[in-house]
Amino acid sequence: MLSLPDNRRYFLYQGIADMRKSFDGLGGLVKQQMQLPLLSGDVFIFINKRRTQLKLLSWDTDGFCVYHKRLEKGTFELPSATGKTTVILSALQLRLLLAGIQLTSIRQRPRFRISA
Repeated sequence: MLSLPDNRRYFLYQGIADMRKSFDGLGGLVKQQMQLPLLSGDVFIFINKRRTQLKLLSWDTDGFCVYHKRLEKGTFELPSATGKTTVILSALQLRLLLAGIQLTSIRQRPRFRISA
C-alpha cells in the first residue's frame, strides 16, 4: 500500500522522463534539472511523454524508494505550469492525479493554512 502523508512535499518534474531510469537516473534529474536536495525526504514525481506511466522517487531513512504505475487505459493529467521545471503538489492533488480525477474540475473551499 502506498502512503502519501500530508506533511511531505511532492515535486512534479515538468520535463519528459525516460521510464527506463531508476534510482540513479531519476536522482540525477532531481539534482541537475530540478536542483533540489535528493536526501530531503521529499517525493519527486516523473511522468513519461505519453503520460501513461508515473514514477515516484523518495528517500526513506536508509535508502531510496521507487513507486512505478503504468496505466492500461487513459493518461495522467499534467497540472499546468508555464516555464517551470518543477511544480509543487499537495498530497491530495497527487492522490487525485493517481486516481485519474481531473484536477482542473476540482474546486476546494477555503481553509486555514499556516504559511511556511
